[in-house]
Amino acid sequence: MFQRSHYHILTKRIQEHRKHIQVIIGPRQVGKTTLLRQILAKTDFPHTFISADETGAGNLMWLENQWEAIRFKMKVEGISSYLFVVDEIQKVQQWSEIIKAQWDADTNSGLDIKLVILGFPRLLIQDGLTESLAGRFETIHMGHWSFNEMHDAFGWTPEQFVWFGGYPGSAELIHDEKRWKSYVRESLIETCINKDILMMTRVDKPTLMRRLFEVGCLYSSQILSFNKILGQLQDAKNTVTLSHYLKLLDTAGMICGLEKFSPNVIRQRSSSPRFQVHNTALLSAQHRYDFQEIKDDPKEWGLILESSIGAHLLNYSFASGYKVFYWRDGNDEVDFVIEKNGTAIGLEVKSNNGKNVNGMLAFKNKFNPEKILLIGESGIPWTEFIKIDPIQLF
Repeated sequence: MFQRSHYHILTKRIQEHRKHIQVIIGPRQVGKTTLLRQILAKTDFPHTFISADETGAGNLMWLENQWEAIRFKMKVEGISSYLFVVDEIQKVQQWSEIIKAQWDADTNSGLDIKLVILGFPRLLIQDGLTESLAGRFETIHMGHWSFNEMHDAFGWTPEQFVWFGGYPGSAELIHDEKRWKSYVRESLIETCINKDILMMTRVDKPTLMRRLFEVGCLYSSQILSFNKILGQLQDAKNTVTLSHYLKLLDTAGMICGLEKFSPNVIRQRSSSPRFQVHNTALLSAQHRYDFQEIKDDPKEWGLILESSIGAHLLNYSFASGYKVFYWRDGNDEVDFVIEKNGTAIGLEVKSNNGKNVNGMLAFKNKFNPEKILLIGESGIPWTEFIKIDPIQLF
């Protein structure tokens, strides 16, 4: 399970003598804060936990004042090592520069303050780390909850996971689907867009970005060029703007555009994207069907299943270090391609007998991949595939 492994990894790092900043990055509501509180409840380290979401983070001196208070306490009480945890770090103005100055000052004076920071979205945190804190940090990426986690925690079936996704906070609401959908839309989607993107990043046309998210969810697991999207969006001017907004939504763990697989990186970046939600709850919460209806429609269920497999691949890709693509050439298509260190594996999702799998042979002849696998009937059962870390396929 993701959360259990993260618990042990972070606990071990805190106990080590290495002087590195521990950084936890992940989408909204995947348990980052809960993980730290669980560790703090069991640690013998003297510690301070603060959240920029609950304080005057706009004050440029706020974080420095917190740091100085810890130094004073260590001196007065004779504490040799101290654990300092800062949640919602991205909401602190100039946070990376402040941390660099304070961290380097402690290093030079031999003061052992162990720092753990939690942040979201990934893009804002990563930029600050690489620009100011190079060589000073280690990261742990916490993804959306996997099927194994949702099954172990809530007893979910594979079908429930495909439809309801991996948000633990919404799990107890699934038997009242109207309420569940409302929760996901209001507490997850709107909060993520309003608080985690629009408040932290310049977006000139927020309505356009919201509409892009809606269209992207509608077409999740389908390939659609930006030029075609322009015809469905009002006030859309160019594909560059849409591409930028899609990147923001991607780093927020909401939806991305998978690139076409090709050894030529330039061709990858210029291809039409295949839309892919990071968590199928984002799609289901806006869907006209409910859980019982979707299972009775083979075509619609097949699209949701493909999105779930894609979300599963994305979820593990950050920690496992592989990349996710799609491939299409004319009428030949492979749903997903995962690649690591030059080794490619093709994955075709087949939820029923009616789907053409000629693309598998075409992909094999063109690229000679390490392997190409069928997920579904006559292949790896999808109910088994969502239980594994795809890195095991390499």
